[in-house]
Amino acid sequence: MDKDRIARLMRELGVRGVTRSKTTITTRPDKSSPRAPDLVNRQFRPERPYELWVSDFAYVATWSGFVFTAFVIGVNSRRIVGWRTAVSMTRALVMDALEMAVFSRRVQLINGVIAHSDAGSQ
Repeated sequence: MDKDRIARLMRELGVRGVTRSKTTITTRPDKSSPRAPDLVNRQFRPERPYELWVSDFAYVATWSGFVFTAFVIGVNSRRIVGWRTAVSMTRALVMDALEMAVFSRRVQLINGVIAHSDAGSQ
């Protein structure tokens, strides 16, 4: 039997496979919030250091629940320049990661940096 046939038969019988963990919705975009413009036009090739940072979240399942990590990556160096971990997903979590990046790279060195992120609500 092929995979499609098994999937069809399972659907017809109302049978589902077992999963090891619960399905968790981790992305909830804020549709009422305006999206920031894409200043790099999806071209992630900086010409100089400290020209472009990208940021995002990671969700990590632990024994006691999810932990949220926000991080900022210097695109030129491909290094994490700022990060923060917390038990809740808040705006402060994201701002702490960005502030760590600014502090660790010294403000005078990052004049004009573009901080790019997805369309998350934080």
